[in-house]
Amino acid sequence: MAIKTFKPYTPARRNMTVSGFDGVDKKAKPERSLVETLKKHAGRNSYGHITVRHQGGGNKRKYRVIDFKRLKTDMSATVERIEYDPNRSAYIALIRYEDNTLSYILAPYGLKAGDQVIASAEADIKPGNCLPIANIPVGTVIHNVELQPGHGAQLVRSAGAAAQLMAKEGELAQVRLPSGEVRYVRTNCTACIGQVGNLDHENVHIGKAGRKRHMGIRPTVRGSVMNPNDHPHGGGEGRAPVGRPGPVTPWGKPALGYKTRKTKKASNKFIVKRRNSK
Repeated sequence: MAIKTFKPYTPARRNMTVSGFDGVDKKAKPERSLVETLKKHAGRNSYGHITVRHQGGGNKRKYRVIDFKRLKTDMSATVERIEYDPNRSAYIALIRYEDNTLSYILAPYGLKAGDQVIASAEADIKPGNCLPIANIPVGTVIHNVELQPGHGAQLVRSAGAAAQLMAKEGELAQVRLPSGEVRYVRTNCTACIGQVGNLDHENVHIGKAGRKRHMGIRPTVRGSVMNPNDHPHGGGEGRAPVGRPGPVTPWGKPALGYKTRKTKKASNKFIVKRRNSK
């Protein structure tokens, strides 16, 4: 994977980089039968109140319907092409099944046009194939991990992400997630083999503010430069410290390191090792 740089003919271009889009069909338009309209909300709820700040604007985009469930089992499919998806960091692959049905899946690292993929309990251990965790050898690198059987993949879906199957104990398997957390997942849940593609996504430099606006992200203003009636950090003569034991949100809740996970959350029993434990 390559990162493309530019001649610095403007100050923004000096630091801007983009993905080289290796293996991606740049001229391909999305498959119309697998596209849905995407409505913008600008961070507002049904009452028009902003519930998520710093959202709004951005370029138009259509949603590509991704098959996270891989319901067509025991039927091989051919990769038609690898495409860019504006809704996620990973690339997607358009696949055609033997019955001519088209579908989108996340493109794992190493998958290219013309390859064969299949979702089956007897599938080979190669990138793009989907199997129940019970049938995957210990130590295999996986992505698109289900949490509940039949619910579709929920874990390890962003560019460059990969989990590892650490152990199997009866009906449960230990999976080490990209964060370092080790948790139990049922062995009848499915996972895809390999690492999610577009590994260089984390190395891309945005370069200028306008590019963030194209993504639908509006400016974020620091609380310390606001007035006291707008933010707990605001006010004071000149540059003033927070004036509290620690930083807080605009609504006075502790921020930056304050643990918000409920101590009695039902899924706690499935976590073997926390991501931040020594």
